[in-house]
Amino acid sequence: QVQVVESGGGSVQAGESLRLSCRVSGSFSSIDAMGWYRQAPGEQRDLVADINIGGRKFYHESVKGRFTISRDNARNMVYLQMDALEPDDTAVYYCNAAGVQSSRGVYDYWGQGTQVTVSS
Repeated sequence: QVQVVESGGGSVQAGESLRLSCRVSGSFSSIDAMGWYRQAPGEQRDLVADINIGGRKFYHESVKGRFTISRDNARNMVYLQMDALEPDDTAVYYCNAAGVQSSRGVYDYWGQGTQVTVSS
């Protein structure tokens, strides 16, 4: 059974930092893509950043230069270092693991989400 578990959310002041962590457990030899999405109240869920197995990264324009995504392939973990946080970063942040594996076909797993609140 696959589990995706996030941690590290919280409440901070604008300009401060948070580090989110996500662990994906299950019978994976590797995970093609791992990423972070966020959803604010009344808004759609948007991709914040992702990183593929080769280390190629994507960032949403609004977080470039402030957020850094990284992963530990041996432990199937992904991290999001968030610096210079702004009130507009307030949202529930979700971890995602997706790809294709011969034993399971196409997969797309989500965590339960972790709240990030940034006050001005």
